Amino acid sequence: MQNYLFIGGSKDGLRLPAPDDAESVQMPLGVTELANYRRETLSVGDASIYIYIHECMTPEQVLNLLIESYKARAVNRAGGRR
Repeated sequence: MQNYLFIGGSKDGLRLPAPDDAESVQMPLGVTELANYRRETLSVGDASIYIYIHECMTPEQVLNLLIESYKARAVNRAGGRR
């Protein structure tokens, strides 16, 4: 098993292990509940990675979340833009 980035839900931003060929995974959300994540490919040019997206999120929401996260890190790093 390899670690993959999980986006959305209670596992947002975590790199967690998942089976290499799983199209979807269920992660514990508490004692009796499970959260469903589906595998998607994130690519730029010829480079790509697999990520797992919470079932309630659309691709547009995922991109917005990634962009906002990137902007927040850029502002909050030492010497970052204000």
